[in-house]
Amino acid sequence: MSRSSGSGAWCGVPAVVLCLAALLCSNLLLYLYLESLNLGTSYPSRHAHTHCPPGHFKVGTMTTCTPWLECPDIRADVRRLKLIGRGAVKQVYLAEWRGQKVALSVLSSEKYKDDFLHCVSMLRSLQSARVVTFVGVCEEDDMFVTEYHPLGSALALDKTLAQERYRSQDSWNTRLRLALDYVAFLAFLHASPVGTRVMCDSNDLNKTLSQFLLTADLRLLANDLDALPKVVRGSEGVKCGPRRLTGDFVAPEQLWPYGEDMPFSDELMPGYDEKTDIWKIPDVTRFLLGHVPGSDVIHFHLFQIHAECKKQDPHLRPSALEVLSVYRLVYDSMKESHTERIRDML
Repeated sequence: MSRSSGSGAWCGVPAVVLCLAALLCSNLLLYLYLESLNLGTSYPSRHAHTHCPPGHFKVGTMTTCTPWLECPDIRADVRRLKLIGRGAVKQVYLAEWRGQKVALSVLSSEKYKDDFLHCVSMLRSLQSARVVTFVGVCEEDDMFVTEYHPLGSALALDKTLAQERYRSQDSWNTRLRLALDYVAFLAFLHASPVGTRVMCDSNDLNKTLSQFLLTADLRLLANDLDALPKVVRGSEGVKCGPRRLTGDFVAPEQLWPYGEDMPFSDELMPGYDEKTDIWKIPDVTRFLLGHVPGSDVIHFHLFQIHAECKKQDPHLRPSALEVLSVYRLVYDSMKESHTERIRDML
């Protein structure tokens, strides 16, 4: 009996030690996770992986910056691989340049050449962490080159996050970060180096989402800049095309104000400004947040600022920068709550 009891005690000591070691390891892992949450800034910022001087680019596996490509470079070294997108203004091809995957955009129709050249001009002028990397242009051949992002536009967000490799990232954190990217681009656009610009290719949700690319690290980049008219203060404002706009997605001031009895006339249609973009923020964010755990809490925190975005009078709506400030506060609050819940587990 005593031998058996002594043997049990001897066997029990390593078991206790192993349990304590496992507990310590699990606590260490949780602390490391908490530290990873607290690294960096208090809110996510989209930093370009390239830091090139103006007129230069770096994409893919490139280690040095190169001047923007011109006609001789594009004709000699850019090889089309396959068609990946088609629109009224341009066709987009997956292409290759010196071993790097790039996107080659080619004018679809001469009647849209002004829009095409406007896109080139905006890509050049708005190069930043919020906009796809510009690689080069050949205006003689009606084509330009940008960085290639295989995940495609933000329209494919839900489909992308349903994939096995991204499923673990389908969280409030990832989705709110995307909403932050969207609002941050609007704030940049409304105070850009080339004046206050309005996103005119945004007459419905799908069209708006198609203007943005989804990067491999699940961030948003503005890509399609065909229609960004400039707001001139003191003028009559801008108009997004000569056609009548309808639906709930567009801002009230973009709708024909004179009723059904009077035929639409572009000349009589009043202009508007960048506050049309503010009206659309809640609808875009609703899509980006999806229905993941935590999204309902975010919607609650954003309720007041979204109500202000939907003011009928555009002058009463907040600026994109004011909306962005609230989004950042909500992100910080959500992250802090998440961290506290994990600490409570220790």
